Amino acid sequence: MFRHNFLTYGSKIIIKIFLEIAYFPIWWYSVGLIETGKKLWSFFLNQEKILGFRIWCKNIFVPMYGQYDWAGRLISFFIRLVQIVFRGLILIFWFFIALAGFLLWLIVPIFLFIALMFQIRF
Repeated sequence: MFRHNFLTYGSKIIIKIFLEIAYFPIWWYSVGLIETGKKLWSFFLNQEKILGFRIWCKNIFVPMYGQYDWAGRLISFFIRLVQIVFRGLILIFWFFIALAGFLLWLIVPIFLFIALMFQIRF
């Protein structure tokens, strides 16, 4: 006689589906949260590299174009200071975008659960 048929495979599939549904919230707030945090932090560091914020900060006192007279140093300092301020503001914007993504990852399942409960109740 057959050892595997429609009923045994069907029951295994149904049990697997219920276990996956039960495991989903655990995964979302453990492994998924850590992976999302890593990706968002990587996104933020990539934005910092694109802006070159550290390089601008490191070279704030180095005169531009090799002009070592006092006027060249003064102009270079203030130009780089303006660049650092604006690039810093842009970097803060990207930080808050990444933070909003992280908080959204935390909050969305709760809102979806509440919405589902309202649909079931009424």
